[in-house]
Amino acid sequence: QLQASGGGLVQAGGSLRLSCAASGRGFSTYGVGWFRQAPGEEREFVALIRTGSSTTNYADSVRGRFTISRDNAKNTAFLQMHSLKPEDTAVYFCAAGSLLATSQVHDYVYWGQGTQVTVSS
Repeated sequence: QLQASGGGLVQAGGSLRLSCAASGRGFSTYGVGWFRQAPGEEREFVALIRTGSSTTNYADSVRGRFTISRDNAKNTAFLQMHSLKPEDTAVYFCAAGSLLATSQVHDYVYWGQGTQVTVSS
């Protein structure tokens, strides 16, 4: 089970840090992804981190502003977001999937409930 938290309302240019807490065993063996979904839009890939933490990938729209990380000892993944823009407004979901998970939604088996991020202009 995954629990995302840390969302909120922030002004453009601000920062937020999202957390994704996992319960149960085996967190370190899963790839973790962050996705987001704006109203009326499809869920889109934001970032991923594979099991060893050395492999990360980002959507072009967030590269250089967002950083994904994980702490396997605490069964938690993070998404640090800087220089937020109004177009980053969405519900953010964390997900866990295979150790070679990609940016594709279907690679992920477990999903958190989502946390709302709203960026005002």
